[in-house]
Amino acid sequence: MINEIMADTKTRMKKSIATVKVELAKIRTGRATPGLLDHVVVSYYGNDVPLNQAATISVSDARTLSVQAWEKNMVPTIEKAILESQLGLNPVTAGEVVRIPIPALTEERRREMTKLVRTEGENGKVAVRNIRRDAISHARDLVKSKDIGQDDEKKGVEQIQSLTDQYTAEIDALIKEKEAEIMEV
Repeated sequence: MINEIMADTKTRMKKSIATVKVELAKIRTGRATPGLLDHVVVSYYGNDVPLNQAATISVSDARTLSVQAWEKNMVPTIEKAILESQLGLNPVTAGEVVRIPIPALTEERRREMTKLVRTEGENGKVAVRNIRRDAISHARDLVKSKDIGQDDEKKGVEQIQSLTDQYTAEIDALIKEKEAEIMEV
């Protein structure tokens, strides 16, 4: 019974880590990465689709993204979607290619970004702690229903706490790495 709880807890915590990684990837660092445009949505034949399903996104150089539309008539739509994405990016159209220069971040903006990174990291830690709470609650319910003994519950709670500490440390490492990336000039 405890093994099932542990397996479920581990799976859910891994999903929380993956979510934190996705959220951190969306935060602009001053370096060009295709992940910056992951949440940009364009209207493609009446349907709203992610930009990467209507165009090819590539990195031209360290500070420039290139977006190659699959169809020439999509170029203005893509340009408009990027402008409206509130990423602070100004696309430049060159024929069928939309080039997006990534401006350098100011010191003030870098500090704001690190606060945002910490907020996302804290959200991830809260999710991990909520998973821990659910798992411990489930273990206590098993003790109440006499499915497991108190010794098994105690071992299970220790294992769950160990898992929580491990994933919280992983989130801290992700935050530290992203902050260093942002503060790098």
